[in-house]
Amino acid sequence: MRLIAGLGNPGVQYQHSRHNMGFLVLDRLAEVSGISLHQIKFEACFGRGNIAGHPALLIKPQTYMNLSGSAVRKFFDYFRIEIKDVIVVHDDLDLPFGTIRLKAGGGPGGHKGLMSVIDHMDSADFNRVRLGIGKPDRQEWVEGYVLSSFSPDETGKLPRLIQQAAEMLTELLSTGIESAMCKYHGKTINNFNEEV
Repeated sequence: MRLIAGLGNPGVQYQHSRHNMGFLVLDRLAEVSGISLHQIKFEACFGRGNIAGHPALLIKPQTYMNLSGSAVRKFFDYFRIEIKDVIVVHDDLDLPFGTIRLKAGGGPGGHKGLMSVIDHMDSADFNRVRLGIGKPDRQEWVEGYVLSSFSPDETGKLPRLIQQAAEMLTELLSTGIESAMCKYHGKTINNFNEEV
């Protein structure tokens, strides 16, 4: 069983905020995979199905970003999932908008949702899908920035970006993190102008 957790904040006011990239990608992955996310358990919306021939559990913690790890850990324990089969999908201030990166393990990079997952899992050895949202000019603007809505230009590009992330997730499940990284390194969408 693969556990895929999309990080975000519940509530209509946050639905299309930059901090909710994880939710947006998980919704798309669920849609294309025919998985309903309307069940509730362990303070999360979740659904089960098959993606690329692998049983998958998709969860969207409803505890708000900074407490995301609690729900992830409960599903992890209940379904007896191995840490190598956990994938966390999240926004990333350190990447420009339009950039997607796959990553195996590593620190939280200041992301409080990732910090919570690492703390609750007692491990950072899970895979990540990082979705660039860029960063504001000044550090003190970060909190408001991540909770703000996308610009009109960004909003127009979101469907393509989210679709690409869902395809990368499917590839990760199908071939593994190393093969997926090899396939997409050098082909990651970056600002929709060219492939880098």
